Amino acid sequence: MDISVVIPVYGCKAALPELHRRLVETMEGMGKSFEIILVDDACPQNSWEEIERICAKDVRVHGVRLSRNFGQIAAITAGLDTSHGDWVVVMDCDLQDRPESISELYAKAQEGYDVVFAQRQNRKDSGITMFFSKAFYRVYDYFTDGNYDNTISNFSISRRIVIDNYCKMREHNRAYTIFIKWLGFKQTSIPLEADERFEGESSYNFKKKLNLAVSIITAQSEKPLRFAVKAGLLIALLAFIFLIYLLISHFVRSDIAVGWTSTVGAVFLMGGLLLAAVGVTGIYIGNIFNETKNRPLYVVAEHLNDEEDAS
Repeated sequence: MDISVVIPVYGCKAALPELHRRLVETMEGMGKSFEIILVDDACPQNSWEEIERICAKDVRVHGVRLSRNFGQIAAITAGLDTSHGDWVVVMDCDLQDRPESISELYAKAQEGYDVVFAQRQNRKDSGITMFFSKAFYRVYDYFTDGNYDNTISNFSISRRIVIDNYCKMREHNRAYTIFIKWLGFKQTSIPLEADERFEGESSYNFKKKLNLAVSIITAQSEKPLRFAVKAGLLIALLAFIFLIYLLISHFVRSDIAVGWTSTVGAVFLMGGLLLAAVGVTGIYIGNIFNETKNRPLYVVAEHLNDEEDAS
């Protein structure tokens, strides 16, 4: 198997026939043996019906249905675990990633790269989405001492050895591009045009993006803990200096009124800092708790064309 194409499916049922058609044209045009792996992450539009139809007419397409919604990254991992190709492409199902661009990614990889990412040019996302994307990577860079490009998406091609090592990492809080970059290997990126979504809107609302950001940062770095410690020490130092100031003022100026405002303010300030520090610690303990349960990242309910020799 030359190339595997892994696609998590959620919320874009109408795009699947067109996605399949364009993928087949592209892959056959490249003259490579291939398989297409569509992973249904409990799509609310019942995309599994369309995946069944596609699998019935094309044995090169593998359909994987998860028992419930496990999230995009878990669905990607399920597809990667299933893949057999020497090269593996990961892309979205909404046709923002052009199937025709796979040939460009593959050609660049043949220059000696193990991983080639797509840099989305002229993204059709809203200004708010772009803002939060940039903000997340800036915060992530700070907490992990990294340097990540917010234009890089999951759309990429990777050599089999890279995917095999990615699949060995079974953390529950995971991110595809960040994990691939962490693995090392010889990586690069190329600019590719992005299209508009075929239908609907992204399922990643602000709340989901915020939760994902917290999960990824706390899974990859202990810097938030050190940040909380530094903030606590700084406040303690300022409070100590203020107490010295009050003590000196008491002896120098006896007319200073002593009220409840400063006391209550200090109590609330310190209480808030302590709660924040405890909360950050609690997040890390929660991550440890989830990992020690050692539950699977996903559960497969059904797998179509599992034993077919796709070519």
